[in-house]
This record gives sequence, C-alpha cells and structure tokens, in this order.
Amino acid sequence: MSIERTILVLHGPNLSRLGKREPEIYGSLSLEELDERLRKHARSKGVDLDCFQSNSSGELIDRIESAEECLGLVLNPGGLTHYDVALRDAVAATDLPVVEVHLSNIHARESFRRRSLIAAVSVGQINGLGWRSYAAAIDFLVGEFGGGSALGFRPKDLRA
Repeated sequence: MSIERTILVLHGPNLSRLGKREPEIYGSLSLEELDERLRKHARSKGVDLDCFQSNSSGELIDRIESAEECLGLVLNPGGLTHYDVALRDAVAATDLPVVEVHLSNIHARESFRRRSLIAAVSVGQINGLGWRSYAAAIDFLVGEFGGGSALGFRPKDLRA
C-alpha cells in the first residue's frame, strides 16, 4: 500500500510492558498482540499501520516529524501525556491529524492522569475502551481523511 494509506501508531513509555504491567488496568494483551490486532483491523479498512514504541520522548518526536506523508497518527503518549511540552509541541506542529488514545479511562483514575497536554492539539482523544480505543481512532482517521473529508475540513481545523 502507498504511504498515504499508512497510519502511524505511536506507543509511549511503559507500553512495551503491556500484558505484564497492571493487567487489571491495561488488559492482558502484549504490545505485539495489540499491534497484530490493530494491523488486522486496519487491513479490513484498507490501510496499513506503522507501529512504533519508545520510552523516549525524543524518539516519538522524531517519528512524528518524519511522518509527513502518512494518513494520520494514533498516539498513546502514556505518562508523557501529563507533562511533556516538547511532545505536545511536536503534535501541534504537524499538519497530520493526530488522535490521542489511552487504553484506560484516564478521567476515572488519579487526578494527575486527568490532565492532557496533548488533547488540545489533537483532533480528538479516545480513552477507556482498551484496544478498541486505537481501533476507533483508526476508524476515524480512515473515515475523515482516507479519501478526503466529507465535512470539508483539514486536521488543523479540528483543533481547539
């Protein structure tokens, strides 16, 4: 598939420990199992995924900056959600639509997890649906930007 039919999925810190770290909160799927499930879902929608995980903010920023030709980005910033201004600025600077996702419902957890620096510069945030948070983000990106938006707006128009 062409790069324009590829969605970049970025997993932030500690997501490499999925299935092992607090499975009662984050579920029992490993990162590899999650990525495979998402690839299968994306293929059914006619797109490819480029999945990448890093515990480093800088590596995530590098991937965002080099993703200019992708259809869009699905970003689970993990703990960086709450304090990483540089990651927030990278999301704000890209012309690509970015959907912030979280496996758990961050609004039903500790108060420090309820604040997102990323949400205001993303086209949306989906959380609390487990792996389906990612699937919903993929569906949105394909539906809105996969063949031109039916609503006639570009990603930056959706941002606050």
